[in-house]
Amino acid sequence: MAMNNFYAWCKRYLSFTLLAAVSVTVLVLFVNENSLLRTVEQERRITELEAAISESTDTLEYYRGLNHSLDTDKETMERIVREQYHMQHPDEDVYIYE
Repeated sequence: MAMNNFYAWCKRYLSFTLLAAVSVTVLVLFVNENSLLRTVEQERRITELEAAISESTDTLEYYRGLNHSLDTDKETMERIVREQYHMQHPDEDVYIYE
């Protein structure tokens, strides 16, 4: 009895066109190479890469400015050499503490 009701319901409400449309929709959205899930993942990856590019560009601009100031400003060069490489003039003593 229950099987007959189910069969009658399927015969009444399901058609080949509906099943074909649903299967094509599932195929396009979830199964194929350009699926919705893959598209969302690629968009997330693009956002991450754009953030990395932005960060790298900021770092590059910082070092370009530092390089320019080292080429043009003798005091900047002396400051960086003293701070990073602990160099000194022959007649002075330098004490480093951390």
